[in-house]
Amino acid sequence: MDSNVREQKIAAAFVELADTLVDDFDVIDFLQRLATRCVELLGGSAAGLMLATPHGDLQTAASSDERAWLLELLEIQHQEGPCLDCYHSRTPVLPVALDSADAVARWPVFTPRAREYGFRSTYAIPLRLRETVIGALNLFVDTPLPELGPGDVQLAQALADAATIGILQQRTIRQGELVAGQLQTALTSRVRLEQAKGMLAERWAVSVDTSFDMLRGYARRNQRRLTDVALAVVLGELDPAEVRGDDPGHA
Repeated sequence: MDSNVREQKIAAAFVELADTLVDDFDVIDFLQRLATRCVELLGGSAAGLMLATPHGDLQTAASSDERAWLLELLEIQHQEGPCLDCYHSRTPVLPVALDSADAVARWPVFTPRAREYGFRSTYAIPLRLRETVIGALNLFVDTPLPELGPGDVQLAQALADAATIGILQQRTIRQGELVAGQLQTALTSRVRLEQAKGMLAERWAVSVDTSFDMLRGYARRNQRRLTDVALAVVLGELDPAEVRGDDPGHA
C-alpha cells in the first residue's frame, strides 16, 4: 500500500474510532469496523475481537470473517489461544508461527484448526486503558511470520487503545454500571447478529460472510442500527427479501 494512502487510512480509522459520543452508538458495528481496519492497515488476513463480561469471562464480539469468528469460539470453548493469553497476561502476544513446536505446545487444539483455515501465524493485542483490560484483539496472518516493525505493533496497540477508550467513555456519566451494561448489551447483540446471519445464510444458500455483508448493507442504506436490523430479522419483523434488495415478487 502506498505510504500516503496508508497514512490517510490510518487517520480515517482513528476518526472512526473517536466517533462514539453519539446517541445511536452501535458498539457491535464499531468493533466490526475496528476488525476490518486492522486487517487493512496491519497486513493481516483476518481479525477477531473478544470482550470480557462483567464477570471477567471472554466472549466473541466481532470478526472480519467467519474463520476468525470460529477460531475465537474455539478459543473460548477450549480455554486456549492467543486472545486468552493476551487478556490474562494484559500484554501483547507477539507473532507466533503456527507450524512451530511452541505453538502446538501452547495451543494444542487452536493451532491445527487455525492452520486448517489457512493461517500460518497469529498475534494478539489487549484492549486496555491503563490498568483496565476489557478484551483482546486477535490478528491472523497467512504467512509464517509477518515482518512487523515496532511501528506496526505500536499502531495495533494504538487502534486497540482507541477502541477501548471509545467504549469506556461512551456515556460515562453512569460510569461502571454503564460500562458493564454496555459490554453485556454488546455480547447479547452479537448473539442476535449471529442468529440473523445464520438464518439468512440458510435461506439464501450463501456463506455467513455474504449474509452479513447484506445485513450491514441494508442497515447502512436505511440508516438503521445493525443490531436493530438483526433483531428484526430474527423476530420475523423484516422481510429477508428487503435485506437482499430483491424486486417485489422475487423468490
